[in-house]
Amino acid sequence: LEKKLCHWFIIMRRTRALARSLTRMGGNGGNRKFSSAASEHVGYRSAAHSDVTITQHTSSNMNNNNLTGNATYNIHSNNESMELVDSLLLRTSEMMNPHAANVVAYSGGVDSSLVAALVHRVFSDYDNILSPVNSSARGSVQAVLGISHAVPQTQIDVARKVADFIGIPLMEVSTAEGSDQAYIRNDGHACFVCKTHLYSTLNAVANAFMEQYIDNNNLDGQSGSDQQKVILYNGTNADDTRDPTRLGLQAASNFSVHSPLDQITKDQVRQAAKYLGLSNWNAAASPCLRSRLAMGVMATEEHLRAVEFAEAFVREVLELDETINARVRMLSGGKAMVELDNSIIESVEDYDLATKLNDHGFSDKCINEWGFKKFGGVRGFKTGSVAAMPKDHDAPLAAATL
Repeated sequence: LEKKLCHWFIIMRRTRALARSLTRMGGNGGNRKFSSAASEHVGYRSAAHSDVTITQHTSSNMNNNNLTGNATYNIHSNNESMELVDSLLLRTSEMMNPHAANVVAYSGGVDSSLVAALVHRVFSDYDNILSPVNSSARGSVQAVLGISHAVPQTQIDVARKVADFIGIPLMEVSTAEGSDQAYIRNDGHACFVCKTHLYSTLNAVANAFMEQYIDNNNLDGQSGSDQQKVILYNGTNADDTRDPTRLGLQAASNFSVHSPLDQITKDQVRQAAKYLGLSNWNAAASPCLRSRLAMGVMATEEHLRAVEFAEAFVREVLELDETINARVRMLSGGKAMVELDNSIIESVEDYDLATKLNDHGFSDKCINEWGFKKFGGVRGFKTGSVAAMPKDHDAPLAAATL
């Protein structure tokens, strides 16, 4: 019954939004900067953050349902985008348990940001339905950002900003993969080990949160209920599921993580994110820094920081915004290789780009400050990790040390 009510709630919201949009098109509303349809889907607001290792981020306007922030992107929204978002909301509602701790594995990338927006919106709908009936049965919703040396500070800043915009509470937790030799070896299994640590941490955090909630509200009798205590969500999309190198998907399966986006493509993810006004809808993919290390190059703090500093330098010197793919790979032998979108490569000779970087001291910094052995030049961007999975696909996965 709860799920049917939530489905009805979503459909009614879409109907109201469409009627309102049509009314405005007939009057003075045609010049509004964002669609009313999008404003009916999501309510966002901003708040200040504190910066600590384990941080709980909340807002003073949790119940504000006005669309703000970068809503001007929605000037291009249309019925197709609205139908897409509606289908995603319905799919998310089928995965959700409003009595559980609903936790999004959040990175600040467009995929997990869209999932955070969907989960937050659906939980709010359930909350509106259930609160007047049984407030003691209320669950929770949370985005959790794993912090480690593999996550650049720029990505953390984006994650905080987008979570603010969405309105979802954000918690930052330190993850321990950096002390796991199976991860440090970087022998093709690092992604699996990293995600195992991440989902284990998310589970522990959510369980502790729910236990505290039960204790604070004298709900001891409900703690043993057969309702699922924790539901994890990630941003895996349909394109990801077709990539055999993504061993992190196996870790997600081991923890029964839900993927609301697994039936849509990356392009559709961006379409939905743009419709909802997420500022990172067209940002270039930003996987963890470990993905820049060639297989066999140890995933140490020093190597990860070297990549982070080098990439920041390249973006600053070449004046690249967040929509441009730019990587600095650490290849075998400690060689730094810069990769840029082909559109950048085609507009300027590779040699000229390398020369410009060196004119600003890139090679010297690589060797004398960051820990590379040499600068190998500039080439076209290659998506994915350079630490490919082992050729023997049937080999057992390395176990994470938890």
